[in-house]
Amino acid sequence: MIKIAPSILSADFARLGEEVEDVRAAGAEYLHFDVMDGLFVPNISFGVPVLGSLRKSSDMFMDVHLMIDRPVRYVETFCDAGADLVNVHIESDTAENISRALELIRGKGKRCGVTLKPGTSAEAVLPWLPMADLVLVMTVEPGFGGQSFMYDQLDKIRQIRRYIGELNPACELEVDGGISAETAPLAIEAGANVLVAGSAVFGKTNRAAAIAALRGEI
Repeated sequence: MIKIAPSILSADFARLGEEVEDVRAAGAEYLHFDVMDGLFVPNISFGVPVLGSLRKSSDMFMDVHLMIDRPVRYVETFCDAGADLVNVHIESDTAENISRALELIRGKGKRCGVTLKPGTSAEAVLPWLPMADLVLVMTVEPGFGGQSFMYDQLDKIRQIRRYIGELNPACELEVDGGISAETAPLAIEAGANVLVAGSAVFGKTNRAAAIAALRGEI
């Protein structure tokens, strides 16, 4: 089954609770949080208070993507605030601290994931793949929404799907960046089973139709 994870970065923050309920009712499985610190990526978004507030009003699966420097410092805080899955960039710290971050997330009883920037090789995920519940491949440079899909990342998605099949078949493969009704089928064909979409969902009037289109159902 293809899961859709609308990114709240593209939602209307003046009515964020209503926006979340709308995409839940439209059939989205995950809610994606793009957390940026202005250091690891050149932008600042939102943090723990937004997650905690939405956790109180929604039972959606909350997929937290930490685009922050040295995430080991904060993963437990995001878990306590209500994240169901916390995802860290393997480029954001030492290998030892990335492993420690995943251990801390698991220790909180949550799912853990690792993310790769476009310039990071597929092989780089191998040390963490056996313990990851999800691998996220960025198909844009992290930091800003509304960018165009990088088609040269499709081979990386295929390669990571092969690694998952060999080392951790239960692991999910998520793709984030430039996902639309046109690019979603390519990501799915390459092996993705979770699609992050911002404007392709929140930018549409009929969110149910938008989600169905991403899945290839219409």
